[in-house]
Formats: sequence, C-alpha cells, structure tokens
Amino acid sequence: MIDHDRLDQIVRAAGDMALGLWPGHGHAPQVWEKTPGSPVCDADLAVDSFLKRELGALLPSAGWLSEETVDHPERLERGLCWLVDPVDGTRDFVRGRPGWAVSVALVSEGRPLIGLLSAPARNEYWSAIAGKGATRNGIALTASTRTQLAGSRVPADSLPKADADLVTVDKPNSIALRIAMVGANEADLLATLRWGYEWDIAAATLIAREAGASVSDAFGKPLDYNKRDPRAFGLLVTAPAIHAAAVERLADRAVKLA
Repeated sequence: MIDHDRLDQIVRAAGDMALGLWPGHGHAPQVWEKTPGSPVCDADLAVDSFLKRELGALLPSAGWLSEETVDHPERLERGLCWLVDPVDGTRDFVRGRPGWAVSVALVSEGRPLIGLLSAPARNEYWSAIAGKGATRNGIALTASTRTQLAGSRVPADSLPKADADLVTVDKPNSIALRIAMVGANEADLLATLRWGYEWDIAAATLIAREAGASVSDAFGKPLDYNKRDPRAFGLLVTAPAIHAAAVERLADRAVKLA
C-alpha cells in the first residue's frame, strides 16, 4: 500500500519548490532550449531531481518516466511506473504567468492509478484515485455535462473557421491544466492533433475521467501508458455526450496529420 499522505506531501513540496523558483516571485530563471521551440529551465531540473529521489524512496518498486530524465527501458519491466512532468507549462512559468503545474501520475499495467497536479501559482491542488473520484483543493469535481457540440467551451487562444461554433475560454500553457478544466466544468472540450508525451497527460486525464469526462486519443481510442514509445497521437477530453461528435468532427483532420 502506498502512503497517500506522504505522496501528497511530496507533490505539494515539489510545487512549493517550483513556486520559489518562479519569476512571479522574483526569481530570474535560467532558460534554454532542449530542442527548437522546447524551453526548459532550472526549475524543471530541480523539481525533477527532487521528485525522482522522493518518489523513488516512497515506492522503490516503481519505474520512472519523466520529461527531464533520460528514458531507460527498465521501466517497461515494472508493474508500476511514475510518470512525471516537473513543470508542465514551462512557457507560462518562465514568463511569470500562473498557467503551469507539477504533474505526477502512478501508472499500473498501462492505466493511471493516481493523478496529482500541484499548481501553487493558482492556489490549486488537484487529486484523483482510480475509482474514487477527483478533487480540487479537497472539493469533489463533476465534469461538464454539455450535450451539444456547438457552443462548447474550449481552452484555446483561437479556433479555426471550421470550429467557429465553439467558444474559447482561458488557456493556461499547461496541457494538464487544460485537461483538468474539463473535469472541473470550466471547459467542455480539449482536443489536440499532434504527437504528445505520456508524462504531459497521465495525471490530468485520470482527474478528468474520475470527474466524469470522456478521454481518448484523437481517433476515439483508449490511451495506454508506460509504452515503449511514450507518445500518442492526439488527445480528446470532453463532456461524455459530445465525445462521439467531437471524434467525428476531427476525423479527417486527424487522418491527415497523424
């Protein structure tokens, strides 16, 4: 059995560590690019190191997959695996904006068991346990129950003409927070049509699903985690009643881009 209180302490401490290194609190981060257009900063590495040490001590039997750690195939041999993004939403982080979060998930046999998001710049702590629901700051979440795709709220800066019947709402840079917004009934639909990594979405998709949202890849298929190739094409998180319509709307675009 995992010590859930200790796990919460670790993730909250990681959030506090990141907050102390955030420009919004006066810190001047060191920032560079891992690859063109993919920024990383000193907070990413500090939080990653802290979580790897503390989560490893909490559950030594679990594997490790993180955005900021070199991947090792040993994780594939473990029944359990931590999936971690130490600072999801680095662009917002380095600009002093609050749309970032520490994302931690524990996955078993390809399915998330626990999902945690610490977003201290927003005074938010999100938590989900498979089969036991999801909370934000201790308050139970109920996902969007929208029944019509038209008029759906989407966390986006802008929308293509084909989606002019949808409505944009606030878009934090963190994909995890945008996913969680559907679980909190602050959005009705989150969709991506690109290749993405498991560590970005594992915790938040469990939170959204446990709140009652529908979660799939861009083609409407279930997501698997701790795969040899830790990527998936596209993500769709919606109110359950509009999921099929969203898959249908995106189908042609998904086929062209996959």
